[in-house]
Amino acid sequence: MIGHLAYAAGSPCPTFVLDAGRLPREDGALLAHLTQARSYLASAGGAHVLKIALIEPSAHPMFDLDYRFVQALPGAPDRFDLRGSCGHSVLASVLAASRSGMLPRLVPGARIRVRVRNNGDSVVCEAERVERDMAGFTVTFVQPSPLPFADLLPDGRPRTVLADGGEQVEVSLVASSNTYAFVDARTLGVADQAALFDAGGRLLERLESLRGAAADLLGWPRGGAFPKIAAVLPGADGGVAARAVTVPGWHPSIALTGAVCLGTAMRIPGTLPWRIAREHGTDDGLVDIITPGGRTAVTAVTSAAGTARDEGALLWATVAHKHVSFQGSFALTPLNHLQFEEVAQCLALSGAV
Repeated sequence: MIGHLAYAAGSPCPTFVLDAGRLPREDGALLAHLTQARSYLASAGGAHVLKIALIEPSAHPMFDLDYRFVQALPGAPDRFDLRGSCGHSVLASVLAASRSGMLPRLVPGARIRVRVRNNGDSVVCEAERVERDMAGFTVTFVQPSPLPFADLLPDGRPRTVLADGGEQVEVSLVASSNTYAFVDARTLGVADQAALFDAGGRLLERLESLRGAAADLLGWPRGGAFPKIAAVLPGADGGVAARAVTVPGWHPSIALTGAVCLGTAMRIPGTLPWRIAREHGTDDGLVDIITPGGRTAVTAVTSAAGTARDEGALLWATVAHKHVSFQGSFALTPLNHLQFEEVAQCLALSGAV
């Protein structure tokens, strides 16, 4: 079996892309295979590669590619979370599928329609530019039918109070592409964008603790990767500043699904991101999300922007100018010396070693 490595700019690590058609369908047997694959990858210096994408041509006439995301968890090679998705890994999968022959070669203007098997998302990846080992995309998360705002709130409310460490902290739980808990960083003692980006371990620990409280509320395991969490506040020069947590620490920018979820949350009346966006008058149209890794522009299109959450529905959300590089392919077997060098070279291209 052949494995592929591709890296989407802004992601915390490359994505390890595998052909789902060559793997077991039952979760137990599948995870046993992935445990072995992680062990092989780790032996070549890739223990930090925690994103796995399982892809195959879609049998559905509306889609080109079926995609399933597996979040590998640190600590042991047999720890995984199958609950959520990853937009950066969707893009890595599209490029790997094109390079491997699973899909036709990408050309500018090509639109690849991806069905996300984890959560039912429909993702359209439009190639903006294509080079030998790199492609740029505009990514649109499309709803098959308008999704009412109320259905995007797992707790049924735009704001939820979590008990954490003897304190009550208000968050907004929003489920769009992935489920996120958004917290106004100012309620955690972070004054502005500069302080948010300079914050270290204390804030990270606080956000991880809040994320655990949100997981408890949703009935999800604390030791998993979901829900995600991000601290947000008004940007220094417009837009919304965000600092997100990933596995196993600070995200270098923000997940693609996080940008989509935050953009959506800014359109749902009463949520904390909605309030923050309105402080700068950036509550409509294209919104800049500023992170330590740069800016991401997101547009969430809704059927209405009323004053109550039952007056609108999400239609689609778009993120432009996302870039992916293909790092290489290798045989997924017990590694001999030659294969070890081949995998190590792929990892070196992605900045891993």
